[in-house]
Amino acid sequence: MDTTQWIIFILIVQVIHFLGTWKLYVKAGRKAWEAAIPVYNAIVLMQIINRPKWWTILLFIPIINLLMFPVIWIETIRSFGRNSLIESWLVVLTLGFYIYYVNYMLDVKYIEDRSLQPTTALGEWVSSIVFAIVAATLVHTYFIQPYVIPTGSLERTLRVGDFLFVSKFHYGARTPMTTVAAPMVHDTLPVVGTRSYLNKPQLPYFRLPGFTKVKKNNIVVFSWPADTVRVFFKREKGVKKPIDKKSNYVKRCVGTPGDSLEIIDGYVFINGKQLKLSDRAKPQYDYMVYSKKGVSSRLLKDIGVVDLTRKYLSNPINQEQAQILQEYLLGYNQTEDGKLELYTKHLGIPTKVIQKARLSLKEITERQRLVALTDEMVSKLKADTSIDSVVRQVEPKNSRGANIFPQNPNYAWNNDNFGPIYLPKKGVTVPLDLNILPVYKKIIKDYEGNKISVSGNQISLNGEVATTYTFKQDYYWMMGDNRDHSEDSRTWGYVPENHIVGTPIFIWMSFDNFTDGFKNWKIRWDRVFTTVNGDGEPRSYFKFFLIALVGWFVFDFFRKKRKNKA
Repeated sequence: MDTTQWIIFILIVQVIHFLGTWKLYVKAGRKAWEAAIPVYNAIVLMQIINRPKWWTILLFIPIINLLMFPVIWIETIRSFGRNSLIESWLVVLTLGFYIYYVNYMLDVKYIEDRSLQPTTALGEWVSSIVFAIVAATLVHTYFIQPYVIPTGSLERTLRVGDFLFVSKFHYGARTPMTTVAAPMVHDTLPVVGTRSYLNKPQLPYFRLPGFTKVKKNNIVVFSWPADTVRVFFKREKGVKKPIDKKSNYVKRCVGTPGDSLEIIDGYVFINGKQLKLSDRAKPQYDYMVYSKKGVSSRLLKDIGVVDLTRKYLSNPINQEQAQILQEYLLGYNQTEDGKLELYTKHLGIPTKVIQKARLSLKEITERQRLVALTDEMVSKLKADTSIDSVVRQVEPKNSRGANIFPQNPNYAWNNDNFGPIYLPKKGVTVPLDLNILPVYKKIIKDYEGNKISVSGNQISLNGEVATTYTFKQDYYWMMGDNRDHSEDSRTWGYVPENHIVGTPIFIWMSFDNFTDGFKNWKIRWDRVFTTVNGDGEPRSYFKFFLIALVGWFVFDFFRKKRKNKA
């Protein structure tokens, strides 16, 4: 909806409100015209129903207002003596239009000093729940949002199984664009699995003031620009999502508006200089590890490698044995001599399970294994006498990689050698021709809403010939620290400023083996209550939290004891 359409919509809402309530305003001792003035009528209504004037603000906050409207409808009819449970349901189920019936058909009297306390235990319970939902939604939407790391794209900086708090106020909270949506959920309703929002009407993009800008090296949560997925891991036709209902991704910002970015042998260069990562960053790259005696899975596991496939050799197994092993297997393969190769994740198959299945297994240790390693892991492997060599794997320059932005044969880029590419800055004008069009096409068409047509060597935007283009917003470049196992800007390109959500600030819980089933979860105590940003090694503040918690209980105990004596 454009500005004109929103003005018309708001005027229609005001007319509906006036026609349905003006007589009630008069019975409450107000003037009829007061029901017709936008915003002012809401302030007057709060006085009529004996509620704080600041509630008016909640009526204009997207998502929060959807929760507040039913509350206001119920409070309005109760201010005129309509207190029955049936009437409360009627006013909610009719989307407030039951007030028309009260306004025109019933001879009601305004109750000026009515009690605002619920008269039943159920009413008290409902009132508390509504308040909690409104408060939680306000915090979730505009201040802090919980987030869990589901994939290893930022290993080992942020780990799979890290539970985070994401700050929305650092960069300024992006106000909801989707006006009709279920509170406290993202794009899908739990249990039923259906869409949690309506595509229309949509509000224009707006961001509240923040106290910092997105900078290089910041870890950023953003709406995945290329998202057309309704349900992950389910093959079906793509859907078009509103920006604020696209899936949230978390990556490291390596390029900001106005930068020239290039990736050389896996390392990011900004304006010709290599980007220096923060000391908390632990980037991983793929290495081929060689050993004549075979590369031990235990050795790799001991240095912290988790993205690892283990292979066992077994004699043929029966159905009962297969069922016992099923939850541990990634797959299997039958060899020419009838034996089975069993593949598992890094945890392997527990000894108790092998004994229960009465199996004789032998783990195959290949002479070379491809694994993702940090610099620290590489140093440990090179220092081990059983390892012959550790060689970094790099895709050569001018070798076109699979599914690499901008997905055009004229750009022979790959994950390790990419660019140079310009990161658009708001207000900057660039030349536009057929060579550069593939790089900027998604920005011009999808993110900034222009129609592109090409005739011969001529480009037209919105029906007019164009040789230049001026960007309407800023764009960023996001990459995972697990450089060879991250789908990021190298795949889907720029991240628009209006897709930025916030930045992780705190890890409140972390589980090892998070994707290997609940019984395998192990708390990473060294990561619990640690900050995400800052210098030096992360420090856990969990023990200080426990001390403060115990202190509070002791203080509260003596406070109550003193109060009882008094």
